[in-house]
Amino acid sequence: MWRSHLARSLHQHRNQPEARFLQLATIGLDQRPRNRTVVFRGFLENSDRLKIVTDNRSQKVAQIVANPYAEINWYFPKTRSQFRILGKLILINQESADVELQSARKAAWQSLSEPARIQFSWAHPREAKSIDSLEITPPDLNQPLDSFSLLLLEPIEIDRLELRGAPQNRWLYLRDAQGDWTEQEVNP
Repeated sequence: MWRSHLARSLHQHRNQPEARFLQLATIGLDQRPRNRTVVFRGFLENSDRLKIVTDNRSQKVAQIVANPYAEINWYFPKTRSQFRILGKLILINQESADVELQSARKAAWQSLSEPARIQFSWAHPREAKSIDSLEITPPDLNQPLDSFSLLLLEPIEIDRLELRGAPQNRWLYLRDAQGDWTEQEVNP
């Protein structure tokens, strides 16, 4: 359903690495919206859950713990497609008890480039920067650092807008309590 449209946009943008960047919005502890660009790391196997990685020391982790609902906005310029995906974030850190999710966390860690893994060794995010704080030895490929978390976005609602044509086309996809999706074409 919605995944096939997203897959098509990803495929048509496969030669554009920036197509993997999307905006993730959460609610801050001060109840104000917070938005940042993150990297799409694929889907969790056999699910609709989108994978993102994050530093446990970042502000978004406390925001997610306080309110796990978030929305991503993803725009593909070549296809002129926009996907707004509302869902619930699931944080998988070193303390997560689920063996399968810990395995997914480890696989996500191992799939990162060495420069990406090194970022999780840097000094605490948003603290004053010092020259020495960025001279880090590469971390172990086989063991994720405690600062590394896998984030899963469990979609609840997808708003897909195709900006080509006049009029434009728009669909809403809603997931019910059983996990089944419905699709409805709506006015743009």
